[in-house]
Amino acid sequence: MTQMGPLPEPEVLIKKIRDKGHGGHHGGAWKVAYADFVTAMMAFFLLMWLLGATDEDKRKGLADYFAPTLMEHSTSGGSNGLLQGRSIEEPDGVAAFAKRSGMVASAPFQQANGARSPALSDDGQLRKVESELRRRMEKDPGLKDLIGQVRLSRTPEGIRIELIDKADYSMFTSGTNAMDPRARRLIDLVAQTIDGLPHRIAIRGHTDSQPFTAPGRLATENNWTLSAARAEATRVALSQSGIPDERFSRLEGVADTEPMIPENPLDPRNRRLSITLLRG
Repeated sequence: MTQMGPLPEPEVLIKKIRDKGHGGHHGGAWKVAYADFVTAMMAFFLLMWLLGATDEDKRKGLADYFAPTLMEHSTSGGSNGLLQGRSIEEPDGVAAFAKRSGMVASAPFQQANGARSPALSDDGQLRKVESELRRRMEKDPGLKDLIGQVRLSRTPEGIRIELIDKADYSMFTSGTNAMDPRARRLIDLVAQTIDGLPHRIAIRGHTDSQPFTAPGRLATENNWTLSAARAEATRVALSQSGIPDERFSRLEGVADTEPMIPENPLDPRNRRLSITLLRG
């Protein structure tokens, strides 16, 4: 048997790779950018699907949900949300704005058990009052031309309904608390509209700065007593139209101290009534 010699050592090959400045690791930034792109495309297609799968009323509801809350009216101005948005600031009160896009009739005022519907926020109730009052006024031929003299707004106190005089029409006979028949009918429609709501009610009377100058006026008669008397006349009219007495929270006569048109204290639009549905 032939004896074998020692085995040769294995040959070791060393491969050197030269880095030429490309083909290396680039990091994960592209992954973040790609993920953002995919997310944006998914949101876009989801939006397209929603637009195609919903009707006009639902789209308005979605838009209202994501829109900012209503602006509070702290100064005078025409409303772009009330009853086709007739402008109170215009001299003739007839400059029309576009119809409010969010004016939809959503849920009823109350649930079947009489509790306040949790689905209606203050904004939702404001739109409900708007649409319902508008519908009632449009059905009454004698009140259609008063649409521009009604303004609704949301205030820190609650939902405010304002009935505003114009140069060619006043809610009350000059210098008295005698309510015009058409104004009485308008108060009746307001009562019908707010009858199903749980809010308590505050009423405020406003006058312009025209002083009492007619002969025979008592020394105690002035814009303070007049604005308070008109607020009381409004309460009586609402009560006669079915609003329970326990819903009235307070009456106020503020004379000419809160003008709608501060630069013109004698402007007829400063004469108005405010009916506020109080929060809580």
